[in-house]
Amino acid sequence: MLFWRHGRTAWNVENRFQGQTDIGLDRLGHAQAERAGRVLATLEPDVIVASDLRRAADTAGYLSRASGVPVEYDKRLRERFGGSWEGLTGAELSARWPAQHAVMDIPDGEDISEVGDRMTAAVDRALERTPSGGLLVVVSHGAAVRVGISRMLGIPDEQREVLGPLSNCCWSVLQRRRDGWRLMEHNASSLHISSKLDPAPTEDQAPETP
Repeated sequence: MLFWRHGRTAWNVENRFQGQTDIGLDRLGHAQAERAGRVLATLEPDVIVASDLRRAADTAGYLSRASGVPVEYDKRLRERFGGSWEGLTGAELSARWPAQHAVMDIPDGEDISEVGDRMTAAVDRALERTPSGGLLVVVSHGAAVRVGISRMLGIPDEQREVLGPLSNCCWSVLQRRRDGWRLMEHNASSLHISSKLDPAPTEDQAPETP
C-alpha cells in the first residue's frame, strides 16, 4: 500500500491552512505530479483511490494516465476540515490561537479521531478490491495521510507526530506483514523498492523501518 500526498498548491507556498477548501495545483504542483506519476506507474498499481478535492484528484490523474488504471474517488480521503482556520497563514493562526495552533487543536474544526475513522474506512474498502499481492495507491492530503498511516500501524492518534511530515507529491510505503502493517518508506520521492512483486523480506533480511 502506498500513501501519496498531492502536489504543490499556491496556498502551500503561502503556508495557508487548506483543509477542505478546494484549491488546485499550481504550475510546479502539476509538474511534480506528472513526474511522480510516471515513477509510480512503474510499480504497476492495481487500485488507485483519491480524495475528490482537486489537488488530490488531479495528482491521481497523472498516475492514472501513466499506468492505465482508473481513479476511484472517495470523499472520506479529504483533508481535515479546518473550520475558521481555512485560508489563514501559519503566522495568523499562531497570533490568534497560539495554544491551539501549537498542538493543532482546531476550535471549530474536525476532530483528528474522526479523520482517522473515515480514512481507515476508505482504505479498508479499497483494500477489499485490491488483489492479493497487489498494490493499492491512496492519494490524499498531508494531515489525513499522517493519521491514516498511524492508524494502519497501530499508533495512537495523539502520537501521530512520531511520523515526520509528508512533503508535496511524496509518498510512504506500507507492506503487510503477518497480521499487521510495516512502514517501509516514508516521505519518499524516488523508488527504493524494485517491484511490487518482490517477496516480503524474512525477519532476518528485513530492513529497519525508517
